[in-house]
Amino acid sequence: MKVIGGPSSQLLASRVASALGCELTVCEFKTFPDNEMYIRIIDEIGPEAVIVQSTATDSDYVALLQLIDACSTADRIHVVIPYMGYARQDKIFKRGEALSARAMARPIEADNVITVNIHETSVLDHFQCNTVNVNAAPLMGQYIRDMDHFRNPVILAPDEGAKGLVASAAEELGIDYDYLEKKRLSGDTVQVAPKNLDVKDRDVVILDDIVSTGSTMAEAVRMLREQGAADVYIACIHPVLAGSAILKLSRSGVVEIIATDTIEKAVSKVSVAPLLAKTLSEL
Repeated sequence: MKVIGGPSSQLLASRVASALGCELTVCEFKTFPDNEMYIRIIDEIGPEAVIVQSTATDSDYVALLQLIDACSTADRIHVVIPYMGYARQDKIFKRGEALSARAMARPIEADNVITVNIHETSVLDHFQCNTVNVNAAPLMGQYIRDMDHFRNPVILAPDEGAKGLVASAAEELGIDYDYLEKKRLSGDTVQVAPKNLDVKDRDVVILDDIVSTGSTMAEAVRMLREQGAADVYIACIHPVLAGSAILKLSRSGVVEIIATDTIEKAVSKVSVAPLLAKTLSEL
């Protein structure tokens, strides 16, 4: 088995190769003057290839298709998409709309596709091969547990829909968890507060699968601090952090942003490599 890192996931690919004890294959990436991409796998590919490539941008997706084609001589191809772009476009609301998640999944030709906390698991049905979606939330829980300076921490989901994600991060570690609920106080005043727990004088971690613009999280942070929370942290599996998201969160009073390396950012402090290596070894 050889591990091939795409241009968006080179660090993660190297960590996966190390965890598997496999060779990391060297690739060449460049862009032609007309903005077309060129990809070449320099080393021998061998009979079994693992491609690691997140698709946060359109060009990342094109690179993934090129890497799959470059591995066509392999007997088995495993495609690891740590963060899959377009997975949130999983429904059709108006006549004539593209089901974009399906459009992205169908062209992927592989023996196995592995995703990490894909936003909608129904998207997996659109792949034409075996799929595995792994949950990185317990890794987040372990990281939070091991941060010695936390004072009576509680992990919060930003809404009820993310409660399951937070529960998987907190339950086995014995950390309290809850979800944020919107309460309308008047015609134009809405309060965001934990459904069941009091956060006064407690350190709080708000955990979600994706943080994109940061606007909703920033507002939640401000309200939690008004309710007496001590330090407030933001955690996510996929740090999209588009535009001025980090500035918004920092201005709201966030102490730290904690994310995994499904998208490689400065805030990527938790690696999903051990989880991916374990999954690959079991295929």
